[in-house]
Amino acid sequence: MLKRKVETSSFEELIKKNKEEILKDKEELEKIEKRLDEKYLASLK
Repeated sequence: MLKRKVETSSFEELIKKNKEEILKDKEELEKIEKRLDEKYLASLK
């Protein structure tokens, strides 16, 4: 069985990239939630 050597720097870059993507997703979800809240409040009037 072959063992692959994982370079530390590329692994760290991958983690950093994933964190950035998660933060972007979180921001998008917050925007959607805000829009939904605004629509809900508008429907109550």
